[in-house]
Parts: sequence; C-alpha cells; structure tokens
Amino acid sequence: MTIVEDAKRGLITEEMKVVAAAEGVTEDFVRRGIAGGHMVIPMSPYRKVKLCGIGSGLRTKVNASIGTSSDIVNVEEEIEKARQAELAGADSLMELSTGGDFLDIRRRVIEATTLSVGSVPLYQAFIEAARKKGGVVFMDEDDLFTITEEQAKLGTNFMAIHTGINYETVKRLKHQGRHGGLVSRGGAFMTAWMLHNEQENPLYRRFDYLVEILKEHEVTLSFGNGMRAGACHDATDRAAIQELLINAELADQAHAAGVQCIMEGPGHIPLDEIAANVQLEKRVTNNKPFYMLGPLVTDIAPGYDDRVAAIGASVSSAAGADFICYVTPAEHLALPTPEEVYEGVISSRIAAHVGDMVKLPKTREADLEMGHARRDLDWERQYAVSLNAKKAREIRSARMPADTDACTMCGDFCAIKIVQKNFHF
Repeated sequence: MTIVEDAKRGLITEEMKVVAAAEGVTEDFVRRGIAGGHMVIPMSPYRKVKLCGIGSGLRTKVNASIGTSSDIVNVEEEIEKARQAELAGADSLMELSTGGDFLDIRRRVIEATTLSVGSVPLYQAFIEAARKKGGVVFMDEDDLFTITEEQAKLGTNFMAIHTGINYETVKRLKHQGRHGGLVSRGGAFMTAWMLHNEQENPLYRRFDYLVEILKEHEVTLSFGNGMRAGACHDATDRAAIQELLINAELADQAHAAGVQCIMEGPGHIPLDEIAANVQLEKRVTNNKPFYMLGPLVTDIAPGYDDRVAAIGASVSSAAGADFICYVTPAEHLALPTPEEVYEGVISSRIAAHVGDMVKLPKTREADLEMGHARRDLDWERQYAVSLNAKKAREIRSARMPADTDACTMCGDFCAIKIVQKNFHF
C-alpha cells in the first residue's frame, strides 16, 4: 500500500503524524489532504528523510536545486551545496547534474543530506544518448524507464517528469511562437526527440507503465513544466496552458492509482499574472500541490535574480502556491557557488514566509514576537526569531554601538529609548 492508498482507507501513518505535529494541524487534516490529492509527503522505502508536507493548509516550502554541468564537474562542491542548502533551511533538494557520473553523484549527494531529494531522470537518458550515440535524438525510449527505476532505487523521493509535452503541446508552440524560445532542458530534449523521430513522447504514450514504476518505489510524481516561459512576454501562452491541461488529466490518473502528485510551473511571469496562474493551476488540477518555479517577475536583473524571484514567490505563496523553487544570484549567468546556494535559499524562505502571512495568518506570530523583542530592545530574542540569526548577530557585532541597548543607526537618539522614559507599552 502507498501512502495515498493508506490515506484513502482512513489510515493515519507515522509520516502523517510527523507532518501534522510540525505544521500544527490535526493528523486527520493531513490524511484527508493526501487522500484528496491536495497534499504530499515525499518519501522513499530506501532511505529515511526529514519529512516535509507540501500542499493546501501547510506552510509554503522551499526547494534548492544543485548539480554539475558539462563545464563544471566538481562533486565535492555539489555536496557542499547540499549542506549549505540544508543549513540555510531548505525543505528539499533537487539534484540536477548534467555532467559526470550521474548515479554516483546522486548517490553521494543523497548520503550527504537528510532532506528529500528530487531528480529529472530524463536528463540522464538524453545526455547518455548524446555521449554514446552522438545526439540526444538517438535516445532509446526504454532507457527513460530503466533510468527512472534506477534513480528511484537510490532513494530519490520525487521526480520531475515531462509527461505533458506531446504533439498537441508542440503544435501550440509552433502556432504561437516564443519571444524567449524554449528554455526548459527537459522540454527541449523531448521536443527535439519527438520531431526527429516523428514519435509521440513515450512518457505520455506509456504513462501507465511510468506510474507502475513510481508506485512500486513510492516516488512522488512532479509533473515537469517543459513549456514554461523563459521570458516575461511568453507568460501564460497557449503552449504552457496546453501542457498544464494534459498534466492535470494525467495527475488525476496517477493519484487514482495511488501515486502522490505535484504540479510544476510556470517560470517567468509579470507580477499581475501570478495570481491568475496559481488560480488556474489549482482549478484545473483539482487543487493538487503547486510547485512554483521562481517565478521571475522581470528579465532585466541578472546577478540579482534571487531578489527578482523572491518578489514573485511571495505573491505566488500568498495566492496559494505550495512549493517554491529557489533562484540564486547566478541564475542565467553561471553554475552557482555554495555561498550563492545559501543566499538563494534564504531569499526564497523570506518570500515563502511573506506569502504565508497572507494565506496562513498563524505564521504572523513570529513577526509579533519580533515586534515585541524590538520594542523591548531584547537583542537575544531578536536573533532567536530571525531567519538568519548568524548574519544578524555578525552585522550588529561588527558595528556595536557605545550604548549596547541601541544600534548604530540611531545611537544616542534611539526612538524606543526616548519614548520608554515617559511611556510603557
């Protein structure tokens, strides 16, 4: 029995109990969320992880993506990125290597973290075809399924799988065109393969077989967003909507079979279209957990895209997105460093909390505590409530004022101290 099947039968599992305690909700609330497909708990029979509930009624979670590239294959640095992501408070990790020994890298990263780890099996299948046969278009479709199972047995908890790219999706892309092109690696690989071989996407055509593999190994299916916009002017176009509709129907099938499902999307979006995208995704997928990729709300700030994505992520979270994929300052420029991974996670955690303040008012209690700590000039309490206590303490310590109750921004003219002499709150 999978956790979905247990939930439908009315059974409350240990995983449900752990998530309920962490989120401050009832165990039956979690069970009903999983039974209805509105919530997931990524897990694996092959490894124990720090359990993380994702979905309606729960805090917005943050994912950090790491992985080698064809230019930089430094496994030790990727392991350090995994450690930095966990240290910064990420809720999950995606290992997306496109260079080196795929299975060895993923095995070592999994061993180095307690977080749920996701992957994209399609990358390995297509890149190995390019290495061995001279091109991604020569990929053998059976390799897609073999590699998916191999990665599942490593203890991979969730997988981004590009099922929604089919002839209809590609037709919509051709008819409308794109300002920013096709930016998803998975989308590009699969589209090129389909056009060259004049065959339907095997992940779509043999979806029942894919579901069998994922169910056997208790892998959460994250429906990859291969047609996501890579430029704000391409947001919410026909290709992206077509892919969403296909994935929504497939997600209902997978959940009915006992597989947990997440919906991904949609990349670069102007601020005024975010809420509509979240509402559309939630409506057509019967309220499946929504994994928001970014989103980036402007295209003109390379080097600061962690901040750009944080703006979009906060609005997404407030509108109902359940899961945020972080963005680092290196986005669009280079493979991120461990330090940039850490900063990207912090930026996304801030954004997730800002959104949760709207959709989950109980999360405002932390802000209330900070307000009281600042009023009382209680610096230790302020550090304790901070998302990054270490950085807050370092900044203050480096510029410690003569009057240690205040800070060097106000010094002798601290507003709080002035008022406290005559008025007590």
